[in-house]
Amino acid sequence: MTNLIVEVSKYLMILLMAVYTYANFRYFSLKDVDRKQRVCGGQNRAMFAIHFLAYVVMYLKTGNEGVKLMLIAFYAAQVVFFLCYIYLYRFLYRNVSRLLVNNTCMLLCVGFIMLTRLSLDKGLDKAVRQYIIVVVSACLAWVIPYIMERVWQLYKLQWLYAGLGILVLFIVYAAGNESFGAQLSLTVGGISIQPSEFVKLTFVFFTASMFYQSTDFRTVVAATAVAAVHVLIMVLSKDLGGALIFFITYLLMLFVATSNWFYLGMGTLLGTGAAVGAYQLFDHVRRRVSAWSNPWADIDNKGYQITQSLFAIGTGGWFGMGLCQGMPGKIPVVEKDFIFSAVSEEMGGIFAICVLLICLGCFIQFMMIAASMQAVFYKLIAFGLGIEYISQVFLTVGGVTKFIPSTGVTLPFVSYGGSSILSTFILFGIIQGLYILKRNDEEELDGV
Repeated sequence: MTNLIVEVSKYLMILLMAVYTYANFRYFSLKDVDRKQRVCGGQNRAMFAIHFLAYVVMYLKTGNEGVKLMLIAFYAAQVVFFLCYIYLYRFLYRNVSRLLVNNTCMLLCVGFIMLTRLSLDKGLDKAVRQYIIVVVSACLAWVIPYIMERVWQLYKLQWLYAGLGILVLFIVYAAGNESFGAQLSLTVGGISIQPSEFVKLTFVFFTASMFYQSTDFRTVVAATAVAAVHVLIMVLSKDLGGALIFFITYLLMLFVATSNWFYLGMGTLLGTGAAVGAYQLFDHVRRRVSAWSNPWADIDNKGYQITQSLFAIGTGGWFGMGLCQGMPGKIPVVEKDFIFSAVSEEMGGIFAICVLLICLGCFIQFMMIAASMQAVFYKLIAFGLGIEYISQVFLTVGGVTKFIPSTGVTLPFVSYGGSSILSTFILFGIIQGLYILKRNDEEELDGV
């Protein structure tokens, strides 16, 4: 009976995820506000159903009575959080984007499901820690739209953004903890923090501030020099995934602000040259490229992680093995960089593609908000944050599917990691703040 429930639930979750994803894009084609609200309500019901089915399966597949009780309590705690997040956001801000709220919850839901499954035999330790981080981060993110409504002179702080970002990155380079060949984190009071996740935000604010005030050649040179220092310090720290995100974001923000194809072309050439230089300079970059180009040649060493990822994705196929039916734990660091492989193995390729489409839906709304903003400063912020977000998604999924060499970045809201969760909540909070500002302005104009 248990096996039947597990098998039926697998297909039901895929169907519900497909329905949710369809609604995500259906939303953009609707003009009527009431119909949009109904679509969002349907998304909420689909998400809670997926969440319920997943925890029923894990409950049935777990033989430990103590873990079963923990699963019930943990499931209930998550339901309370999702309900509070959805309804308190709408209570605090009348004009909140319900689609972004829903997508945040859906991605968090997938993350909670996979982290719970991966830590079933460890007392749900990482899943519970992630939950605590999510709750704290969500409470902080709720305040951001309120601040943005009342602080409009953020564009004057460009050198503060630049100075803080460079200082923090330099401290990581000088005294950071090494992880998989790169200096990524600092330990403060026993808590490990990855500062580059937050510098990504100040970097966008710096770039937007500079190009809002001027796009003349002198300003472009100054902004490029500061951006280059950010990227150089990250390269020296061997955080090449983060450096690539910074580089792509700056180059595209420069192009959008100036509409100058020469800058885009020169930046692309310089970036290509820098990538070749990094390959020549750093051993761990050569190892990753070697593992990417032919992981089967050294399957027990350099190619082990990517081959296990490919095995997991291939084994899952379109419909997945089912929760607790696969072996995602064989992939090193699966809960962080390679969680997409775990989703593909147990939930299936269709489910995993839907996760990517939800991320794409978030990006589309970021770009729509950027296009609708009249103030260039806000327009550039929304655009820059959107590019950072989708670049991170692309680098994560590209790495685990062997489309590109692994860069060691996480899948936002889904992967395990405190700094990533908090910085992504802040990013979404900023976007929500811009959306609320725009909607409030439209209401004032309609009322005149």
